[in-house]
Amino acid sequence: MTATFLLVRHAAHDRVGNFLAGRTADVPLGRPGREQARRLASRLAGEEFTSIYASPRRRTQETAAAIAAASGVEVETTAALDEVDFGTWSGKTFDVLDADPLWQQWNAMRSLVRAPGGETMLEVQHRALALMETLARRESRKKIVLVSHADVIKAMVSHVLGLSADAWPRFDIAPASISAVAMGDWGAKVLALNEEIA
Repeated sequence: MTATFLLVRHAAHDRVGNFLAGRTADVPLGRPGREQARRLASRLAGEEFTSIYASPRRRTQETAAAIAAASGVEVETTAALDEVDFGTWSGKTFDVLDADPLWQQWNAMRSLVRAPGGETMLEVQHRALALMETLARRESRKKIVLVSHADVIKAMVSHVLGLSADAWPRFDIAPASISAVAMGDWGAKVLALNEEIA
């Protein structure tokens, strides 16, 4: 009995790479991101998935809505897929963050360092994997789309690959990318990683 998860990172917003969006006031997709989401939806249309679950952030909801519009499958919102709670770091530019010694520690040892007023990557990993395990039992033999954020997807993939949460820089999860994981009573394995939608 196996469930297949299509792990989708939200499409691009206009400030990707400039600041840490985190859980700040909802950041929408930019015009290029909306087009990216349409191409992503077209790519996923042939996958015959039965469910879509998405983080509550606006950028994930807009991405999931595009997938839903192309497939006719409704979106369910879940906090388990929410962006990392970066606490007081949310909304800051990377120039500001790079000058913070705790930010440097966080990026060197995310498994142990807590974002100020936020959560650790192990907590992120725990909530995301708990959702996957629940869905794998409930929706066995089905294909499920999970729309989330780069660090959350990296946490899930790292666990399946037997890597530490500190392995996050070893692979990319691009905006509007698709990674695939199969999970069942036998364990889990990565089927695809960071398929980018041009």
